[in-house]
Amino acid sequence: MRVGVVGYSGQAFDPDLGRVLVRKAFDALPHRNSIEIVSGLTRLGIPAIAYEEAVKRGWKTVGIACSKAFDYDCFPVDETIIIGTDWGDESQAFLNSVDWLIRIGGGKQSHEEARLAKMQGKPLLEFELATQLVS
Repeated sequence: MRVGVVGYSGQAFDPDLGRVLVRKAFDALPHRNSIEIVSGLTRLGIPAIAYEEAVKRGWKTVGIACSKAFDYDCFPVDETIIIGTDWGDESQAFLNSVDWLIRIGGGKQSHEEARLAKMQGKPLLEFELATQLVS
C-alpha cells in the first residue's frame, strides 16, 4: 500500500508535535507491514519526519517531486521520481501513485492535493498544525 504524505516543508512549525502527528497517522493505517511512504523528496518539514519514521518502521520510501527539489537537501529515498520543473508539476502523478493520503498542516499545494484525493475517493487523514513565528 502506498501512502502519500503532504504538509509543511519550508514553514516553521513545532517539530515535536509534527512527529507525534506523523506517528499517530502511521499507527492508524491498515496493513502496516507492507507500506511505502511517498512524499516530496526533500529533507524538510513534515516530509522529512515522515521519511524518518518510515525508515524506523522498515517501510520503503519514495520521493516524487519536480526538478527544483534538487535545490534542497534531499532524503535518501529508496525510489526517486522527477516530474516537471516547477512545484506542482508532479501533483497529479503523486496522487495517482498513492492509495491513501495523509496531510499534516501544509500550504496551498498540500490542501489542494488533499481536496483532489478526497474527490478521487482516496482515504484521507488530515491533521492541522499551526505555523510558528520565527524570531
